[in-house]
Parts: sequence; C-alpha cells; structure tokens
Amino acid sequence: MIKRIAQWLAFLAIAALATGCASHKPYDYTAYKQSRPRSLLVLPPLNESPEVAASYGMLSQVTMPLAEAGYYVLPVTLVDETFKQNGMSTASDIHGVAPAKLKEIFGADAALYVTVSKYGTRYSVISSDTVVSASAKMVDLKTGAVLWSGFATASNNEGNNNSGGGLVGLLVTAALKQIINSATDASHDMAGVTSQRLFSAGRNGGLLYGPYSPRYGTD
Repeated sequence: MIKRIAQWLAFLAIAALATGCASHKPYDYTAYKQSRPRSLLVLPPLNESPEVAASYGMLSQVTMPLAEAGYYVLPVTLVDETFKQNGMSTASDIHGVAPAKLKEIFGADAALYVTVSKYGTRYSVISSDTVVSASAKMVDLKTGAVLWSGFATASNNEGNNNSGGGLVGLLVTAALKQIINSATDASHDMAGVTSQRLFSAGRNGGLLYGPYSPRYGTD
C-alpha cells in the first residue's frame, strides 16, 4: 500500500511539473518580428466595467510604457479628436473600423486594441481594493494580422498583510483606505501600473523592443 501511494505521489508530481512547463512555453513572435512596427495607433479602449471613466483613464496611461518600449505613439488626444470630428465617439464603433482604413487615415504601422474589464474600487465591511484589469492586441494595419496579445491586472491591495491587529485593526484599515480611495483617483494610479505591466518589453509574452529603444533587436 505504501509503495502504491508513493507511486501515485510521484505521478502527480511529474504531472504538475509537466503542466507548469507547458504554461510557460515561449510566446510565438513570428508575425511580430516579420512586421516590426515602428509607429502605433492606440484606439480608445473598450470599457466592460461599470465605471464610465475607465476608457479614458486607461487611455491616458498607455503612451509612456509604449514610448519606453521604443515605439512612436500617435498622440492619443489627437487621435480621439479625429474620430469625433468624423462622427465616431464610441470605442465599439472605432474598434469596428477596418485596419486598412485606419492605415489610410493615420499612417501608423500597427494599432492597439485595448479592452478594460475591471476598473474601480470595491468596498466591503473589513476591506476595500482598487483593481484595474485590461487586455490588448496589436494588429498590423497593412495585413490585419494580430501580431501580439496580452493581459495585465493591478490592485492597490497587493502584498497587504492583514493578519495583525484583529478585527478592530481590519476595520480601521478598511475605513482609512475607503477615505483615501474616495479622496484620490486610485483607479487612475492602478491603470498606470496595469499599463506598465501590459506594455512592458523584454519579458516572455510582453512586447518586443521597438526601433527607438537601444535594446531594439536584442529580443
């Protein structure tokens, strides 16, 4: 019996190891490396959260990490105004524009389609946290091919240890966080963290370094 249990444990360990290895397989950058975009058009994000400010909150945070990764990003306010001047004010309509048409209007090499799934602060009696989650895909505007896709999330409750202080401590901490989150735009800050995680280069599954980065071509 003991020998059989040991065999089952060994089997489970091997299966878990195999699953872990499979989940970390290298990202396929074949199409991305063939396209090697230089300029990016960021479309107004789709908002799947209840917060009306989510789309523009996320949009205001994407330029810096993309520029740091080595890309030229068309000014997002100018892009947004161009769409409005042409009668397109909703992200869903804008995301429906054909890649070739976007190429004709803006001249960018690729477009980023961003979707915000979570944005805002969730409150409960003993805790509160602000979470921003978003996904994105990069599309070649010449061919319409998807070059890259990714997902990231951030919370201002990450790494908090609420084991000390008992119930009173939890209540006080929750009350303080609710006051801070209400007085400041915590979601905007978390959108910045999410954008950094989503659009950072040099990691498996992340963006490749762009042509304006000194590390261009090293990945």
